[in-house]
Amino acid sequence: MTSPIIATLEKLLGGPRDGALLRFSLATEWRKAGDPLRAVPYYRQALERDPHYSAAWKGLGHALADSGDDDGALDAWRQGIAAATAKGDMQAAKEMTVFARRIEKARGETKPADGAGTPPASDEDRP
Repeated sequence: MTSPIIATLEKLLGGPRDGALLRFSLATEWRKAGDPLRAVPYYRQALERDPHYSAAWKGLGHALADSGDDDGALDAWRQGIAAATAKGDMQAAKEMTVFARRIEKARGETKPADGAGTPPASDEDRP
């Protein structure tokens, strides 16, 4: 059973207000409803409409992680970090970097989430 909010948002699909924000809102509601798999396509549709939508990249990563797709989540967050950085949305980039690093750390990976350079120095490495 869908929530009244989801039902209302779905009625707007294909109409004049259909866009990245509507698709993002639907994805977010499905995720809040505990169905991340239903959220994923709406996040992807939001990103088709606006590839620089930082919040949609972040939400897509969470929905994929919630669904058990850590590889997909890492990919989404890495793309989101690049998109957010290009847009100047440094807070979103930092948040997605933290989420990606958690997965990488759990896997024993050392590659930085942003895919560039070396990981930042730990407090022990700083003068």
